[in-house]
Amino acid sequence: MIFFGGVLAGALGFGSLSDLLGRKKTFYFAVWLLLVSSFSLAWAPSFWVYGLLRFIIGMCTSGLYMVPFVLGMELVGPSKRVWAGIVICYFFAAGLVVLAGVAYFIRDWVYLEIAISIPSIFFLFYWWLIPESPRWLLSQGKHEEAVKILKKIAKGNNKNVDEKAFGNLTVQEEPSGRFWHLIDNPVLFKRTLIILINWMFASMAYYGLSLNTGDLSGDYYLNFFLSGLAEFPAYTICLLLLDRIGRKTLHVSCMVFGGIFAYVLFFQCCMQVKPITVTLAMLGKVGIAAAYGIIYIWSAELYPTVVRNQGMGLSSTMANTGALVSPYVADLNKAVSGDVGRALPFVLFGGCALLAGLLALMLPETLNQHLQKQLKTE
Repeated sequence: MIFFGGVLAGALGFGSLSDLLGRKKTFYFAVWLLLVSSFSLAWAPSFWVYGLLRFIIGMCTSGLYMVPFVLGMELVGPSKRVWAGIVICYFFAAGLVVLAGVAYFIRDWVYLEIAISIPSIFFLFYWWLIPESPRWLLSQGKHEEAVKILKKIAKGNNKNVDEKAFGNLTVQEEPSGRFWHLIDNPVLFKRTLIILINWMFASMAYYGLSLNTGDLSGDYYLNFFLSGLAEFPAYTICLLLLDRIGRKTLHVSCMVFGGIFAYVLFFQCCMQVKPITVTLAMLGKVGIAAAYGIIYIWSAELYPTVVRNQGMGLSSTMANTGALVSPYVADLNKAVSGDVGRALPFVLFGGCALLAGLLALMLPETLNQHLQKQLKTE
């Protein structure tokens, strides 16, 4: 809970900081803070210091994911945003797979913490590898710096751009709404409520299924490895089908798919057929991971421009709320003994996913639709 609390604080803090200082400087600050806090964690003298450092690490991981995500989205055109938004998830899944292998060979948590902190050192070289966001530079009136970066990008893509085009660069200022517009507009309130439920339950089920691998039959390390591996087909499904069958159909299908398999695990855990139990859990993880990737893109398209930032910020908050709850749902087996207790978390994760998926049927499709700019009343 402390770690996910840090993730929530980081999403709020680093988001504001990146708008103030820029994407690149904020990213670099998060890297340094992560290095100091993660290495210090191995020598924490007490639980309270350990908890504080875990909170800071949670903040940093949020910044190291969110800030580059925004930077990547701002460096590509609309036709490549699905790719930029989904491909990053492959590397998140790769981290889970690698972590399983490292943890298998390094069983002492102190040495494990040091080992998984070392790769962050390589992020320091990113200062010379990644550019600042041209969109952010233009919004700050730094036209010459933005043009310099865009020319370098154009050269790398073998594109010849008229010099006059660089002279007319501007960032379109979009109208802004207020937080209460998400509530006082009946249509938007209903839409927001369903979106928030989907964010919270998708996050809770995603992290819950990841954290609950220890309660599955078989080897803990193998189960965690398979859990990370299951995310690769999930994100491939998103890339192949998101722009073909639409956000609504794919998201609802994935949530219901994941929910059903997680729910069936209740009966399977009681029967204790080990290979089937692990297979069902991994299939459930595929559905939930895919749905979690889709809801981010779909939500951004569902919110009108005037309240998009407020809506996405609130959605992220609800997702982190679901993540905060997930460790306790996953540990319900400590309150309820036996096979029923071991299977109970899967019932809750699956039931929540099913409910959220069915509620999402009430949301409109956004595939090939123009982004809504103003609030609608009907």
